[in-house]
Amino acid sequence: MEEPKLTAHAIENRAYWDGMADDWVAAGERAWRRESPTWGTWGVAEQELEMLPLDMTGMDAIELGCGTAYVSAWMARRGATVTGIDVSERQLATARRLAAEHGVSLTLLHGSAETTPFGDETFDFAISEYGAAIWCDPDVWLPEAYRILRPGGRLVFLGNHPLVHVCTPLSGAPAAEALVRSYFDMRVLDWREVEVDPGGIEFSRPTSDWFALFRRVGFEVEDYREPRSSETHDGVPFSVPAAWARRFPSEHVWKLRKPRSREAHS
Repeated sequence: MEEPKLTAHAIENRAYWDGMADDWVAAGERAWRRESPTWGTWGVAEQELEMLPLDMTGMDAIELGCGTAYVSAWMARRGATVTGIDVSERQLATARRLAAEHGVSLTLLHGSAETTPFGDETFDFAISEYGAAIWCDPDVWLPEAYRILRPGGRLVFLGNHPLVHVCTPLSGAPAAEALVRSYFDMRVLDWREVEVDPGGIEFSRPTSDWFALFRRVGFEVEDYREPRSSETHDGVPFSVPAAWARRFPSEHVWKLRKPRSREAHS
C-alpha cells in the first residue's frame, strides 16, 4: 500500500502513537468488549451524550483517527458500514486483530484525517473521539470531513476543552486552578519537550474560533456538550485531576451537520 502523505505534525504524531501503541492494547480490548458505549476520559454514558444514532442500518460511517477502532465497532454493531482511518500502523494492527476476534467487519486504512483517499460525499456520518479531534489541524481536517460527508450528513467529535489547556502548566504538569496560557492565542500545543509526560502535537482554539471555523467550512451546529467527571472518579488521568474536572470542563463535544444544500446554509 502506498505510504500516506502526511504533514510534519502528522509524522511526529504517527511516531508518538506507534511508539506507545502497546500501552493502549488493554484499553482497546476492554472497549471492544463493552456493549454500551462510554465516552472520553470520564466514561460518560452514551445515554447521556448521545454521540451515535441509535440505529445506523444502511449508513456509511467513518471514524477519523480510529486508533484501536472500538468506536468503529460500536457503529458497525448498530448496523453501519464502517471505515476507520489512522496514522498509526501499530494502532491499526491492534484494531485489525480485535475486529477479527470479535467478528466485526471494518475497513481500516492507514492515513490521515487531513487528507483522506475518499471521494466527495462518501459518508453519512463521521466521528472522532480524541483522534482527529485533537491531533489534526482543524483548519484542514474539518473541511476534509465536510467534503466527504453527504448533504445532511453529521460530524460528531469529542476532544479537550480549551479551558483545560489554559490551566495546564507549561511544564506539562496536571491542570491547576490558575490561568497559564493565553486563551485567545491557543492554536498548536507542542508537548514533545515538556518536563512532565512528553507527548505529541495537539491543536486547540477558543470556543468562538470553533464557531467561526464551522461557519466558514459550512457546518451547522446542532449541539454542544461539556462532559464532566463524577464523584466516582478519582486520580489524575491524562494530567487532568478528576476533582478539577468536576468543577471545570476538561472535554467538549460538538455535533455538526452538513446542510442538504449550500443555499440552506447561506
